[in-house]
This record gives sequence, structure tokens and C-alpha cells, in this order.
Amino acid sequence: MLKTLTKKLMVAGLLATGPMAAMAQEYTLRATANSNENDEDYDGLVVFKNYVEAASNGAIAVEIFMGTQLCAKGIECLQGVSDGSIDIYISTSGGAAGVFPYVQVLDLPYLMSDDRVAEHVLSGDFVRTMRDMALEDSDGTIRLMTIGNTGGWRNFANTQRRVASPSDMEGLKIRTVVADLPQELVRALGAAPTPIPWAELFTSFQTGVVDGSKNGITDIMGMKFPDAGLQYITLDGHAYMGALWWMSNEKFMEMPEDMRRVVVDGFYALQQATFASPKRKSIQAYEDFVAGGGDLYVPTPEEKEAFKQAALPVYDWFKENVDGGEKIFDALNAAVAEAEESINAGRARDLN
Repeated sequence: MLKTLTKKLMVAGLLATGPMAAMAQEYTLRATANSNENDEDYDGLVVFKNYVEAASNGAIAVEIFMGTQLCAKGIECLQGVSDGSIDIYISTSGGAAGVFPYVQVLDLPYLMSDDRVAEHVLSGDFVRTMRDMALEDSDGTIRLMTIGNTGGWRNFANTQRRVASPSDMEGLKIRTVVADLPQELVRALGAAPTPIPWAELFTSFQTGVVDGSKNGITDIMGMKFPDAGLQYITLDGHAYMGALWWMSNEKFMEMPEDMRRVVVDGFYALQQATFASPKRKSIQAYEDFVAGGGDLYVPTPEEKEAFKQAALPVYDWFKENVDGGEKIFDALNAAVAEAEESINAGRARDLN
């Protein structure tokens, strides 16, 4: 018994003088997401926190603030990142468009065909191009760390009828955010864009203020929109719901290189978690939608091409009207082409 106790005390003494004890907390990262703990953003932050704190041997602590504790809107939150009161913030492209308008390139329809292409693109130099643009435009204060996912893919959903072609969109009032690009897309497809605050969307379906929206299935089911009459979803997958993860560049660069490496690798782990989370959550969400009487329609390749052709004017509008639009549009197209070539080549080898 005495020998066992002595051994335990010796082990405890070694642990107390080991790496974990030697590395006192040196950096605290305050991270915020304007969502809740059921969201993919929270999944990503938990993975990030776990990785960074462990890999830094306790030198980095991550504090997570969900909701609006630190800030409430995109511009306000990004200002917090710029002035250093917030270290990490996640936005949608729409949430960051007021500061970095070219991030709306992620909302351009039908450029990325599926998860495999999107994940390849968002793991490469396209993100670094956007990072350089954001650093320049923020005078070196706001750094784009990675782009993950927040909700899968945007699809058109409505209360009136099945939509199998652009002509089926005619006459529908589709909810959009205030930003110009989604409104241009809805107009190009023949529908009427109707900006409505997210919090008012449920009652707007009930009262007929709008007939439809462009959302991911987890948002649709999480907000119980079928109870308000939303019964038709067309899986056109017109836009990947990118999540842009921003960090105070000053906080990042003040760390030594080994700690910066930990943070970079932590954002990789976060990205992978947000890639995976919507796939898993969408399974039950689609099952619940159909079980409740919802009509789930998958367009044929020919029908999807018709949607893409109808939306082509939006590409020209983006390049002509958005600062940095042509540069980032070309970067995304090049990245998509490279991704498709790499994926198809690998697939061909796997088939033989």
C-alpha cells in the first residue's frame, strides 16, 4: 500500500512539473457566433477550443460566447474584430458583405456543384486570395482564417407549388435579405424579391406577405416553417452556405509561430467539423419534412441547367457592380475548375 501511494505521489509530482504545468495560460481568445448551441457554428467552436487548448498545452484559452453577448450584427462584430475587443467571429457572406462586398461571391448560384467540390475549393488558395483582399481592405486588422459551412446548401422553398423550372418561379414572392445580390438572383428567375427580417419570416408565410425563401433544410425545420405553410422544397442547391471565420490579425500575429500554427490547425479542425455537421443534421430534417407532408423535388440535370442559364445575368451584375467582384469571381471559377479536374481524375483512378 505504501509503495503504491509513493508511486502515485511521484507520478503526481512529475505531472506537476511536466509540459502542462510549465505552459501557463498566455493567450485568451474571445470567440463569438450570433447563433445558438444547436448550430453548426457551435459544433465548430467546441472542436476548435478543444484542439487549441490541448495542442498549446494550456497556453491558449478559448472563451465561447454564443448569441449576441459581444455583438449583434455583422458590421458591429467585424468592427469588434478590427479594434481587438473580439478575437474570433463567424459570419455568413451576407453578414460580412457590408464590409467586404466581394465575399458575396459565395452566394452566386450554381458555381459549385456539390459538397466535394465546395470543400476542395474552400480548403485551397481561393480562401487565401480572399484573406489577402480582406487584410488589405481592413488595413491589416481583420484576417480570414477559414471558410466552413453553416447549414448545408440553399434551396428554393415555397408555400404554393412544386418548382421544377424557372418558369415555375414566376409570380412567387421570395424572401431575401436586404443585400442586392440575392435580390438580383430572384429577379433573374422571374420571382419577386421581398426583403423580410428573419424573425418575421414565420408570420410572413402565414399571412402571405411572402410565398417562399432560399434556405437550408436545417433552418427550415428548426424554425418550423412547414407549420406556417412551407410545403414545397426544390433541391436545386444554388448556393453553398459558407461560414467565414474571422480573427483579429493583431491577436494572431502577436503569437509566436508555434502558437500561430496551433491556431491555424485548430481552424482546420473547426472547418472539418462544420463540413460534417450539416450532412448529419440534414438527414433527420429531410425525413421530418417529408413525414409532415412536404413535397421534396430533385431537379433533373437538364432542369438544373435551365436554372443556371436563367441565372447567368447575375454573374455579370456581380462583376460590374461589386468592388473586387471580377477578381474574386475569376479566383472562384479557377478554383472550381481545378477542383473538378482533381476530383474527376481521382475518381477515374478509383473506378479501375
